[in-house]
Amino acid sequence: MNKRIKDRKGFTLIELLVVMVIIGLLAALVGPKLFPKLGKGKQSAAKAQIELLGQALDQFRLDTGRYPTTSEGLDALLQDPGVDGWDGPYLRKNHIPKDPWGRPYEYQSPGSHGDYDLLSYGADGSPGGDGENRDIVSWE
Repeated sequence: MNKRIKDRKGFTLIELLVVMVIIGLLAALVGPKLFPKLGKGKQSAAKAQIELLGQALDQFRLDTGRYPTTSEGLDALLQDPGVDGWDGPYLRKNHIPKDPWGRPYEYQSPGSHGDYDLLSYGADGSPGGDGENRDIVSWE
């Protein structure tokens, strides 16, 4: 009977605990370096979406002679707001994308910084901020 117990192969509890501690230490060292890149990726995605929405807005202006008003909003890129010359939809997908944090983009026309202002308030969803909370805007 003793021979059977000694012939069993496997890991002891101590060996498993040592491996778990090593994995935990590696995660503690690598994790903080990876998470900031996730925020930067979302900021880059927001910039790209604002650029694409800006191109659609420019096409709307070329066709109609003006940008959509604030009250018409970005929906004017998908549905005819009753403007002469509208030749949309101006977006490939049949919906206005939300920012990477799941909130709608803010649109105002005329804008404070140009013909229109298009922006996302970043991760915190409120004006201002630094890092991942920084506003992503069309005029920069």
